[in-house]
Amino acid sequence: MEDNSNVPKMSLLKLFWFVFYNFGLFAWGGPVAQMALIKERLVIQDKWITLARFQRVFAVYQILPGPEAAELCMFFGCLSAGRLGGVIAGIAFMLPGFVLMLLASYLYSLAGLENKYFNASFRALQPIVAAMILKATHKIADHSVISHTTKKIDAFLIIAAICTAINGALHINIFISLGFYGMWYMLIFRRLFIPAAILFILQYVGFAIYVVYRGFPSPVSLALGIAPTPTLANLLVLGLVAGSLSFGGAYTAIPFIQVEAVLKGRWLSQNVFIDCIAIGNVLPAPLVIFATFVGFQGGLVCSGLGNAFAGAVVITLGMWFPCFLFTVMGHSLLGKLVRNKLLASFFDGLCGAVVGVIAIIAAQILKSSVEGSPRNDELGGLNSAARSRISHTGSAAVIYVVSLGVLYKFTNKYTPLLLLVSGAVAGQIIFV
Repeated sequence: MEDNSNVPKMSLLKLFWFVFYNFGLFAWGGPVAQMALIKERLVIQDKWITLARFQRVFAVYQILPGPEAAELCMFFGCLSAGRLGGVIAGIAFMLPGFVLMLLASYLYSLAGLENKYFNASFRALQPIVAAMILKATHKIADHSVISHTTKKIDAFLIIAAICTAINGALHINIFISLGFYGMWYMLIFRRLFIPAAILFILQYVGFAIYVVYRGFPSPVSLALGIAPTPTLANLLVLGLVAGSLSFGGAYTAIPFIQVEAVLKGRWLSQNVFIDCIAIGNVLPAPLVIFATFVGFQGGLVCSGLGNAFAGAVVITLGMWFPCFLFTVMGHSLLGKLVRNKLLASFFDGLCGAVVGVIAIIAAQILKSSVEGSPRNDELGGLNSAARSRISHTGSAAVIYVVSLGVLYKFTNKYTPLLLLVSGAVAGQIIFV
């Protein structure tokens, strides 16, 4: 906690209002915009710490699970009012987004999936979300395949990303791939190329043996099965696991929740899951707030409206707990761990593998968002409803391509927000 001579000592109440008013209410535009806002106010303008110190802090939080902007708020809260101040600052930052997502989840349930106007807007939003996830995959890859020692693109990290994506297509469990490529890159980092090559080959030898004796894995093999039903206990565990493994922010938490709730548990449809990501992109909050929506929908499926609000709270607590724990336990300890070269190389390999995980989910969401979900009256053959759906698929594909072009052409922090609002309006024209 050194280099903090200019940090003002605030009471807990004053600190809460400071973070809530200056950052929580204005957390628009995604993580880059949020971190830029914090940096501009506390480092450049108020000079709480030096820029060099800020860069060291940010380097630590980049490889830890959880949204970096929230972790930065907690770090500055610790400087101003101790560890309890860190907790208060974190709550103040996430509270506006949580309340708004809770309200949005309730309104979503009231609107109902049978409302044609409601469906039309979200039908247009789904390909936009798919484009956002693909763009995020590219953006995360930009820093995840860079070696922290050479500061250059590392071909081995690219291999880890590509092979993790292949493993996902082969239905090899996500957690196996993440752990494997973390250890594999540790061997590469120590220049133990022969053991690394043997280990690399053994993963596919082991997979071939599994296929011979047990058959090809099903898609649900990607999941751990920690939330077969959306009970409150299962939702808490789902949030804890996703929050603990959300390296690089929310986009890496998306696959963990998707495989458990959509593929394994089947208590959440793919299209509703995409809708919650769209809503999360609109609100002033880190995107991990989408988990609140998932918990609400799970509780609603399980036991009704009262349990829905409880499910939203429980999964949100689980998702944010690792972020609070790692940050408030002390930045100095985390800094020492990150400076351990062997451990840092494990995280490098893991972060490279995460890119492959997100790429697979991006492909799955693209397919679902463009195709849409057939209704019961479409299942009997190529009737008028089915022909209409085919036409809508073409429109969704066009929306996806246009959205991708806009996201790459315009990098303003409000571009995703404006794109989603435009998509909701366009959906009324295209899909009603």
